[in-house]
Amino acid sequence: MKLLAALASADICIKFAAGKLNNSLGLLFYGACTFLTGLTWVLLDYLKGATFQVELRGLLAAIGVGVSFSLVTVGLYITFRAGAPISLVSPFVRLGGLLVASLVGLTLFQEAFSWRYAIGMVLSMTGVYLIVTR
Repeated sequence: MKLLAALASADICIKFAAGKLNNSLGLLFYGACTFLTGLTWVLLDYLKGATFQVELRGLLAAIGVGVSFSLVTVGLYITFRAGAPISLVSPFVRLGGLLVASLVGLTLFQEAFSWRYAIGMVLSMTGVYLIVTR
């Protein structure tokens, strides 16, 4: 539940900030907060005596996460600055992303498929359609 609140809070804060500062500054502040959070976590792990391992695939995937979330943030700033309503954009971006990630899970990671899953996907896509087309 806290994760959902944090995600919703991020979209709401971007909506409030869009048009009130340059998109580049918004991304800079987002990146600074992310960097400081990561640095604090690493330092706490270090103080606890954690060992740090890095494999190239893990490093590249972690960089991919950063680039992806940065692109989402920039896209949301641009979209909200143009006046798009949060009640349409956030569900479309979030649910659309979840649907794509879910399909990647089935195809790339060979995750289990069931008819219940298929019904859920159809209902999710229908929900996105109904939200976006109002």
